Amino acid sequence: MYKGVIFDIDGTLVESNDAHARAWVKAFADENLTVPFDQVRPLIGMGSDQMVPRLTDIHKDTPTFKRLSEAWKRHFQAEEVPHLKAQPGVRALIERLQARGLRLIVGTSADEALVADLLKVAGVDDLLTDYTTASDVEASKPEPDIVQAAVSKLGLEPAEVLMVGDTPFDIESARKAGVATIALRCGGDTRFEGAAAVYADPGDWLAQLEQSPLGQG
Repeated sequence: MYKGVIFDIDGTLVESNDAHARAWVKAFADENLTVPFDQVRPLIGMGSDQMVPRLTDIHKDTPTFKRLSEAWKRHFQAEEVPHLKAQPGVRALIERLQARGLRLIVGTSADEALVADLLKVAGVDDLLTDYTTASDVEASKPEPDIVQAAVSKLGLEPAEVLMVGDTPFDIESARKAGVATIALRCGGDTRFEGAAAVYADPGDWLAQLEQSPLGQG
């Protein structure tokens, strides 16, 4: 049934959600805005065009939003990326899925400039070479644009594709695009209503692959 898989990166392939939240807190502070970590963290996985207006009165296409985005990226790349780790079992999972002939693509709200670095951290930059990012679409997760673009790039129908993510925003985005979701707890979330199945991390899904929706498909 399933012929393709869309992978989120942050939290799903790389242990980076807390790191993103810390970078955003520092970016807000650079603008003399106090936004606590505990307010930012539950919204990680949502694109910045969606997240920032929920936390402040700052909207996309404003000079302040542009400064915030640049500061977040600067803090994240300089202070967080060097310390990031891959989630357990990422490379083995990707290799198994490719061996089964599945078409794989990344669909992420991460900035396009960060994708290469994050895939290197995950140890799969040589395996996952196709991706859609927030840079490619009008609206990021939880809107369906990124998932729809990824499905289109795969050349498949939504019902033939699985989304793999770690936040409720992945599930919502995929649902709006007509795509089922495998949710992973390794990103630190538990809000997985509507997921087709839930696993601890990529390695846990790999260990149960044949009993999972993908194995049954």
